This record gives sequence, C-alpha cells and structure tokens, in this order.
Amino acid sequence: MSLHVSWEEYNALVERLALQVHESGWPFNQVICIARGGLRVGDVISRIFELPLAILSTHSYTAEGGMLRGQLVIAEHMTMTAPRLGERVLLVDDMVDSGHTLEAVFKELPQRFPHITALRTAVLWYKACSVCKPDYFVSYLPENPWIHQPFEVYDTLRPDQLKMKLDGGRTERSAGASVQNPSTDA
Repeated sequence: MSLHVSWEEYNALVERLALQVHESGWPFNQVICIARGGLRVGDVISRIFELPLAILSTHSYTAEGGMLRGQLVIAEHMTMTAPRLGERVLLVDDMVDSGHTLEAVFKELPQRFPHITALRTAVLWYKACSVCKPDYFVSYLPENPWIHQPFEVYDTLRPDQLKMKLDGGRTERSAGASVQNPSTDA
C-alpha cells in the first residue's frame, strides 16, 4: 500500500501541524529537525513561530532505492545559528515510521545537551507500526503505507536530466537566454 502526496497536500499538513502545536499552548524556544525528511517541516515551523532552527542529520535508509532500513547513524554535531541550543525543544520530522529514529534522537538529545528541560515531538504522519507515539501528529496511518512525498522526484533526478527537463529537450539554450556563471560574477 502506498500514499502519494502532492506539494499542496504536503504544505497543508505542515501548516496543520504548526497550528496543532500552537493550539496546545506548549511553550518552546527551539526547533530541531531531523534531516533529511524533517528539513522542510522544521524550516516552516521555525518561520511560523519565529524560533531558531537546528538541524540534526540522521541516516538509516540505504539500499533498494532508499526503501531498505539499515543501521541508524546520528550525526555527531548539530547545525545551528544560535550560540546555544534552547532548553524547551520541539523535535520535528516528516514521519514516524518504525519509530526507531525518533526514539533514538529523543533519548540522545538530553544526554548531549543536559540543559534541555523539556522535549516534545511533532510529525506529519504517525504509522501504527511505530515503537513510539509522537506528541503531535497530523495523520495517523493504521495500514502503514509507504509514503511518496513530492520532493522524492529529486532522489533520481540527475543534473543531465534536469537540463533536459528545463531546456524542454533542447541541447542548446536559445540565443536570447543566458545563464551567468556565479564564479565569474563580480
């Protein structure tokens, strides 16, 4: 079973998640997103709440076109622009599938950052097969479908294919169009 999500549907889910968090009344001062899936969700939520965004990369899906789960790797460092991570953290991702990633990161953050006093989780999709339940979620999926998100087209799109797509199949750009080389712009 598969669930195919359009950009319009995806954006509406992110907005519904942000509203759900807001309506809960829970005060937080930091958004951490789990990359890659949570990047877009975290970006939008941090913008709506006007809070700093930190990015923690993880990786577990590897073989068979990214559909086979491998060993979970949590990055040693987190990317953030604030001088210090907030103490009341909203941890966001796109989904909780098996739940192993969300659970592992949830346990790891307070160990790495002992000043964290409160931590809640928020996702778009919560699958029944998950080992953990997020604090906030928009859609509960009892059948555990594979979710096809709109940005996944870029998983297989390569630069030469992109050129063909943008050029409409032409091999040369039209005489009137030019693209400036950023390395030579002054």
